[in-house]
Amino acid sequence: MPLDQRLRPPKLVQTIERSALILEVLSQSPHGISLRDLSAKINLPKGTTHRLLASLSYYGYARQDVKTKNYFLGFKLVDLGNLLLNQLDLRREAEPFLRELAEKTKETVHLVILDQNEIVYIDKVETDHNPSGLRMASRVGLRNPPHSCAVGKVLLADLPEETLNHFLKKGNLIRRTENTITDPTRLREHLDLVKRQGYAIDDEENEKGIRCVAAPIRDGTGKAIAAISISGPAFKVTKRAIQDRLKKEVMETALQISQRLGFRERK
Repeated sequence: MPLDQRLRPPKLVQTIERSALILEVLSQSPHGISLRDLSAKINLPKGTTHRLLASLSYYGYARQDVKTKNYFLGFKLVDLGNLLLNQLDLRREAEPFLRELAEKTKETVHLVILDQNEIVYIDKVETDHNPSGLRMASRVGLRNPPHSCAVGKVLLADLPEETLNHFLKKGNLIRRTENTITDPTRLREHLDLVKRQGYAIDDEENEKGIRCVAAPIRDGTGKAIAAISISGPAFKVTKRAIQDRLKKEVMETALQISQRLGFRERK
C-alpha cells in the first residue's frame, strides 16, 4: 500500500484504516475492481469488505457498476476535492515562494489569475534591490489584457480549444506597445509555442521598457489556475538572462507552488 508506514500513528481506528485502504485500492483501479480482487488486495474476508463497501457506497465515497459489478471511487470525493481547493488560499500558499524568488532574482514577482478574459494581479513582491529606480505600473487588483503579458499568455495557452477560439474571435487584441501581438493567427501560433515550452516571455509587449518571463501554476487536475512572473527593466531582464537563468527559476517556483496545491507531474 502507498500509505507511509513511517507516519503510522500508534493507535488507528480499525474501520477507518480499512476504509482508507479500500479507497486507496479504488483510486488505483481506473476500470474498477471486483469484490473478490479487492478483498484479496486488502487481505480481508469478502463479507467484511462487502460491509465496508456498502457503507462507503451509502455515503457516496464508493460506487458499484450495475453491469460489471465492479467497484469505483464515488462522486462524493469530487465534491470534497472541490471544497478543499476552494478552501486553499492561493496567495497564502504562494507567498513564501514568491518572496524567495524575488530575493533570489532581485526582480519583481507577480501572481495573477485569469478572470473574465482579463488577468488580475493578486499579489506582487518587489525587492529592495532596485538601483534603477524603475517601478512598474502593476499593482494588486489591477486588470490587464492577457495577450500582451507573459502571465496572461501562459494562461491563454492552457485554455480549452473552444474557449481560446472564442477569445480570439472577439478580436479585443489591444495594442499596448509596438511589440504587442494583435493578429489572432500569429497569437495562436505563439501560444502553441508557449504551451510546448512551458513558459512565456513578455518582450516589452505590455509596458515599454519592461520584460517578463512567466510560468503556470497548476492544481491537482493539472489545470493552470494562476501564473507567476519575474519582471524587471529590459536592460536587466535581458533575453540572455531569461534563457540562461530566469526561465528556470520561474518554472521551478511555479512547480513548487503547484505541488503545494496537489499537482503531480506525470512520469
